[in-house]
Amino acid sequence: MIVQSRSRGYLPHWEKSGSTYFVTFRLADSLPGFILRQWAFERKDIEARSRAQNRELTKYECERLAALFSERVDKYLDLGAGRRWLVMPDIAALVVSALKFMDGQRYALHAWCVMPNHVHVVVTPVREFENAKGQLGSILHSWKSYTAKEANRILRRTGEFWCREYYDHLIRDGEEHSFYIGYTLNNPVKAGFCKAWDEWPWSGCSTAVRPTLRDKP
Repeated sequence: MIVQSRSRGYLPHWEKSGSTYFVTFRLADSLPGFILRQWAFERKDIEARSRAQNRELTKYECERLAALFSERVDKYLDLGAGRRWLVMPDIAALVVSALKFMDGQRYALHAWCVMPNHVHVVVTPVREFENAKGQLGSILHSWKSYTAKEANRILRRTGEFWCREYYDHLIRDGEEHSFYIGYTLNNPVKAGFCKAWDEWPWSGCSTAVRPTLRDKP
């Protein structure tokens, strides 16, 4: 199956039917523009090579993209910039509930983590729900539109809640799948919020990946 590139705003989004993705979406004011522009420029430079050669990204290119995300974006997000609305228990619970709502129907939810200003998810869309926005784009739209409306109601405000853009990485093998499950669940540990991943109240994983996590040292 050919990998399709869908561009929205700064970022291209690579989608492949039946694939699993690591996704990050964030609050609207969580990143300054210059950080996003720098990262998007470097990412597009790497992806342009594979596009020009009409091929999928190599393992090295995927690893470089993951490193860029960690260095340029996630490190800054973990500093907690912006209004940090997701620290509020009712809003964090709202987001977790939305993520789980169609699990097993529209998608398989493997792992999730709600941080103070962003959310990490590992998810596999169900092929039957593919549409003009793409499988993943449609799922993200559902999550973000519902939670934005409800969170703004809780906050008694109007206006943009989530950033329109999101980051996604198409997971290509079992090794990457294990890496991104761990990356997602350990984000609160890395940020210094807790000592073990399962101490964070707004993260979790499917029962299918729990035995793997228990076996890790």
